[in-house]
Parts: sequence; structure tokens; C-alpha cells
Amino acid sequence: MSGANGRADPREVSAANHSALVSDLQIQPAASHFSSEKIKQLVSELEVPFDESSIYWRVTNTAKGEQRGQVVPYADPRAYTDRLNALLTPAGWTRRYAVHTSANFERAKDKKIVAKVVVTCELTIFSLGSHSSTGEEWADNDNAATAAEAQAFKRAAACFGLGRYLYHFTGVWVDLGERKRPKSTPRLFGWATPQGWRQGLRPWQEANAKPANPSNPSSCADQQGNAAEVGWDGGVEDTSALICQIEAMAEPLGRRLYRGILKTVARAWNPSEIREADVLSRILAQMQSAERGMRRLDAALDKSGPEILVPILRSLRLNSIDQLDSLDSLKRVVLEVEQVAESAR
Repeated sequence: MSGANGRADPREVSAANHSALVSDLQIQPAASHFSSEKIKQLVSELEVPFDESSIYWRVTNTAKGEQRGQVVPYADPRAYTDRLNALLTPAGWTRRYAVHTSANFERAKDKKIVAKVVVTCELTIFSLGSHSSTGEEWADNDNAATAAEAQAFKRAAACFGLGRYLYHFTGVWVDLGERKRPKSTPRLFGWATPQGWRQGLRPWQEANAKPANPSNPSSCADQQGNAAEVGWDGGVEDTSALICQIEAMAEPLGRRLYRGILKTVARAWNPSEIREADVLSRILAQMQSAERGMRRLDAALDKSGPEILVPILRSLRLNSIDQLDSLDSLKRVVLEVEQVAESAR
């Protein structure tokens, strides 16, 4: 029978080594309090990521033509209530909502003047404390109150650590199909799974990790073992090695050209944001072509002298070669310099 706050899903906390903890954390009468050790254990269990089956993906941004979109993961409120019920029982926590309507605002996407529904959620875990947060949605949305309520509840839960790991995602670019839905479902990084989290993996470890030495081929090969964490459903793609090789191109190409190719091919600022091996392969191919172009340019300038470069760059409204930001502009410069060098012989 469902409890007042939803039904606990026993799969959320099913590991045998956690059954004793869950039993030990069952809520006591309101007058009692958890020990500091039990509070640490409880918060630690709240912070564990949701099972991958509870994760959905939302398109938050689209590229020109809407053929590619940036997606981020999220979990619906049921995953949050199931976790709280599994750890605390429905009697161990409660929530309270307050609904308000804001003044009218001009909505940026269509310039319409619309009010907002604002919901405040106060989430209380008995013997642990309370946190509150707000959620909002445009009032002309038929489900405005529901959406704002869910947002407020999840934000309040994040104050206890529940679902907070989802804030570390910056978005992944994928191909979109009909109705702007992702054609592929990204797999989660190891730290975003219950198993990886309990093994000690954390998102900030990845952010602080030093890139492999691009001059050492084995260091790129070593990263292939992590490919399963960034692959796609339907087969594990060897994206780690591709990302490593792309990152190694940053220094020889220069920042502007390196970023320009990433933006042109994938509308991304960092190769680690891209999970599709075919897209990474196209980026790497263009960067390798650009590197060859830079070597041809150096060879032509050695023959003719650097002074011939000035008028060519001015025709592109550039002051230096470092301002090149696309493979096409580099090709134009290289061909013109080689033509001038050849005619000067």
C-alpha cells in the first residue's frame, strides 16, 4: 500500500551490505535524535546517485537547424521520494508547499508578458532538520503548478545531498530526431552511478585529472579503459582515446583555431563534452588537416619571407595568424602564401 509520500522502491537500496544500515536508520519518535555517526551514514546514503533506470534526459539547448541538441540528465520526483522512503520510511520525513503567483514578466523567447507560478517547498527529515527552496514556471503552462512543485522539492532535497550530483553535468551534444528528441541515450559517467560512487569515484576527480601526455602514445592508450564510462547504448565506443588525441592538438593549433574547429563541428567548447565517436573522429580529422596546413604555411614562409603574410591577413581582417579560427580561413591563407611564394621563385 502506498504511503503518504509515495511508494518506496526496494531496488533503490537493495545491496546486502546496506540492509543493516537501512534497518538501523529507521525513524525514531520525534523526540529522539540521531547520533552524529548515524547522521553521517544517512547523508552519505542520500548522496548516492540514482539507479540509471531512474534517469531521463532533457534537451536544454539546440544548435542551428535543431539537428543537434545539448542534453542533461534528471530524475523525476518519484525517484527522490522512493529514496527517502527506502532510507527513512514514509513516517521519517515530510514536505510542505506554498503556492504564489508572481508579477508579470516579459518572456525572452517570445516577448509575451506572462506571470509565473512560484512554489516553495519545505522538506523536513525528522531528527535531522529542514530545508526549503523554490521552483517556478510560466503561468500559461497547463502543468505550471506541478512543474514548479517538482522543481522546488528537488532543490530542497539537494540541500540534504539527495540528487545533488546531477548539478555537476554541463550537457552533452547529441543528434536530434523527430520532435527534437535525442536519437541516442548517453551513458552515465562512473561517478554518476551507484556502483561507481560507492567505489569512491567523484565528479571533481575527473575535473581535476591531468590530461595524458600527448607525446606519449601509451598514455592515450591507457585511457581506453575508461571508454565504457563515456560510450553509448548499442556498443562501447573508444571515445577516451579520441578525446586524448584531440586535446593534444590544442598546443600546435593555438587556442583560437582549436576552439573554432570544436565549435564548427560540434558546437562544443571541450571535447570531453562530446560522447559520439563519429563526431570526435570528424573533429580530429579536421584538426590533423589544420596541423598539416600550419606546417605547409611555415614551409612557404621560410621560402618567401614572413612579410607576404601581412596583406593576406589584412584581406581577412586579421592582425596575426593566431587569430585564425577556422579550417577554411587557414586553407585560404596557406594557398595564397604558397601561390605568392611560387611566383617569387
